[in-house]
Amino acid sequence: MKIVFMGTPDFSVPVLDALVTAGHEIVAVYCQPPRPAGRGKKDRPSPVQARAEALGLPVRHPVSLKSAEAQAEFAALGAEVAVVVAYGLILPQAVLDTPTRGCLNIHASLLPRWRGAAPIHRAIMAGDAETGVCIMQMEAGLDTGPVLLRRAVPIEAEETTGALHDRLSALGAEAIVDALAGLDALTPEVQPEDGVTYAAKIDKAEARIDWGQPAVEVDRLIRGLSPFPGAWTMLDGRRIKLLRSRVATGDGGPGEVLEGLRVACGNGAVEILELQAEGRARQDAAAFLRGTSVSPGVVLGEIR
Repeated sequence: MKIVFMGTPDFSVPVLDALVTAGHEIVAVYCQPPRPAGRGKKDRPSPVQARAEALGLPVRHPVSLKSAEAQAEFAALGAEVAVVVAYGLILPQAVLDTPTRGCLNIHASLLPRWRGAAPIHRAIMAGDAETGVCIMQMEAGLDTGPVLLRRAVPIEAEETTGALHDRLSALGAEAIVDALAGLDALTPEVQPEDGVTYAAKIDKAEARIDWGQPAVEVDRLIRGLSPFPGAWTMLDGRRIKLLRSRVATGDGGPGEVLEGLRVACGNGAVEILELQAEGRARQDAAAFLRGTSVSPGVVLGEIR
């Protein structure tokens, strides 16, 4: 098919690769404009732009698709389908109506659960047993369109958002190739009204750990916010990001270090497996403890 691909971050790159490998004609790649990044704050192309240019594909990054000019340029491509995955711009109705076979979105949840911006984070933070990807026909509402195909996977007990992100990206790439190959045979499934939840964008204010919460909640927060923005606490006046954890046994005051990096919570304890101190690279717990003394009885979370 003649496809317009629309995506921006790392999550979208395997999908673009899969469409090219499957033999589809990518008539244009749309992504967000380059943004300042790094110490020099120089404009850096998005992962999708970098990959598209390496593949020799034409790239466009309009700041909006609302103008008649932008919509005419899109229509002139003559695409049969637009494949959209984590693009970052709302598509006006005129754009949604342009491809002859519609706009298909790859969404990283089992719709209607976790519509919105941060479905992977929210699924882990909520303690969901499973998640997946949906191939959805796009319409004007936020992730409200009919679902053409869904693939479910379990969420592992110690899985982080980073690890699940990579699994779902690969799953989405497989699913869209299958959906396009069998598009004529797929029946759109209207999303039910029951079970709708919204995955709000992660607010950095959520990232500070409240050690008075039960261990299962603290563990989900740590894993759900890893690697970004990273759940954090204080240790000896330094901010520490906690990046991997698991529920453990033990009792003590909230935030009290019991042994090694096993920390008491409001109910139970968590064991910190990987972390990152300010200005340092991420380390596993053993490496961190070789360079930093953390005695039992120390209380995490105090800001001095």
